[in-house]
Amino acid sequence: MLGLMQDRPLLISSLIEHAATFHPNTEIVSRLPEGNVHRTNWGALRDRSKQVANALKSLGIGQGVRVGTLAWNSHRHLALYYGVSGSGAVLHTVNPRLFPEQIDYIVNHAEDQILFFDITFAALVEKLAPVLKTVKAFIAMTDRAHMPAIQVPNLLCYEELLDAQSTDYTWPEFDERSASSLCYTSGTTGNPKGVLYSHRSTLLHTLMELAPDTFGISSSETLLLIVPMFHANAWGAPYAAAMVGAKLVLPGPHLDGQSIFTLMHDERVTFSQGVPTVWLMLFQYLDANPQIDPRSIGVKRIGIGGAAVARAMLERFENDFGAEVVQGWGMTETSPIGVISKLLPKHANTPPEELLKIKLKQGRGVWGVDLKIVDAMGVTLPWDGVAFGNLLVRGPWIASGYFRDEGGAVLDADGFFPTGDVATIDPDGYLQLVDRAKDVIKSGGEWISSIDVENAAMSHPAVAEAAVIGVAHPKWQERPLLLIVKRPGVAVEPGEILAHLSQRIAKWWLPDDVVFVDSLPHTATGKLLKTSLRQQFRDYQLPGTR
Repeated sequence: MLGLMQDRPLLISSLIEHAATFHPNTEIVSRLPEGNVHRTNWGALRDRSKQVANALKSLGIGQGVRVGTLAWNSHRHLALYYGVSGSGAVLHTVNPRLFPEQIDYIVNHAEDQILFFDITFAALVEKLAPVLKTVKAFIAMTDRAHMPAIQVPNLLCYEELLDAQSTDYTWPEFDERSASSLCYTSGTTGNPKGVLYSHRSTLLHTLMELAPDTFGISSSETLLLIVPMFHANAWGAPYAAAMVGAKLVLPGPHLDGQSIFTLMHDERVTFSQGVPTVWLMLFQYLDANPQIDPRSIGVKRIGIGGAAVARAMLERFENDFGAEVVQGWGMTETSPIGVISKLLPKHANTPPEELLKIKLKQGRGVWGVDLKIVDAMGVTLPWDGVAFGNLLVRGPWIASGYFRDEGGAVLDADGFFPTGDVATIDPDGYLQLVDRAKDVIKSGGEWISSIDVENAAMSHPAVAEAAVIGVAHPKWQERPLLLIVKRPGVAVEPGEILAHLSQRIAKWWLPDDVVFVDSLPHTATGKLLKTSLRQQFRDYQLPGTR
């Protein structure tokens, strides 16, 4: 027997319609590549999204056709989020931080027919245009006065194109399982692979973002969205903000510490999401301007993902800003919410040091995401906080495979997706990453977590950033090498770092050497690029082996 409920499809267009109907005057603030601050609202953005849909129709873009973007976080990009997907086409957000050869590959692999781009990427587009075989039109996301002087075929102006369109458009209804957006993995090894989201998966994911035990976003929020809109749909925040009509602040390409502080302060931001590298730039600005009281911003919560949160970062946000840190773990393939770090009622009287250990775990599973850890033979391991193994996930917003079947069948016999992470899960369901499977250091038959050593190193006041990699050792197979970026103007010696670590990690985990470097390489999504570091130090000889 079926229930007698209305069967309305879960479509992304319903989000912008809701925001425009019930929160039409709530602001959307953008700092544009041109440098100015632009203000609009959800009502006007709905109209602009409908103009996008009409523009796509005039360009011959139908349902299922991929539309690419090379763009920062702005109201223009937001209008594409709704206008493209709402019309039934597929929004393909291209990561401009990838190598040009990777961008060439994924645009052609996706067969994008239109490419929208911010003017900061004009030179890149001009270089790539001759090899983008399927792109029929290039649309510069600016007004006529700022159009770039580049030689590309069928170059159009975003503002002119949309201004010529009517706001009269009826969103089509179609199967909620239809593809809505496409995002490619960072591709640190091999070619990037496409993750194809559906309208249904996106709406279910959005609902979970609003839960108090997740991000708890509401209409009273002012959300500064630092995580890029080309990275896993900006963690779903553009959709969540529309579902509740929250004020949205979009920084464009201006991600330096001063720009982020100014937006947070001037717009009275209550919640912001970003990767650790951006927060480090904010800290550097505040360190250079000690007269500024971070509590003057008024931010209440800071969302951090993309890499494990260091203890020093968590404590600084709590102590200096008076803000709660909401850590999460996920990946492009999980839309990206997998687990979120929230405390339980049982932790109310937990001693501070023990509480901190819980907060530094990546988090507990949320509804919709099943977790399991398995050993090398695929045997499921217990949730005891000790056993660690390969992490697998399953749920309605988890990828079942990659676009065009790249990589073949990826799910196990029970429908779980292998994440490539090594983790433990404790009896309360808190997941803690041990490492990426490819980054864990194998020493004398035991595993060393590079993440834990890095976090311990980051707690030293002289350390700005740290990375740990395994280096070949004749006896132990691998031993850890610690690479340190020092804070500006601070002097520190390797022995001081090792003494600091000796109080925080197991003795046999202590790095065999410490090397100071000017900078560390990062992936296109801000994660440490350890493949590059392992290549750079592949012939490094540790003390005692030289």
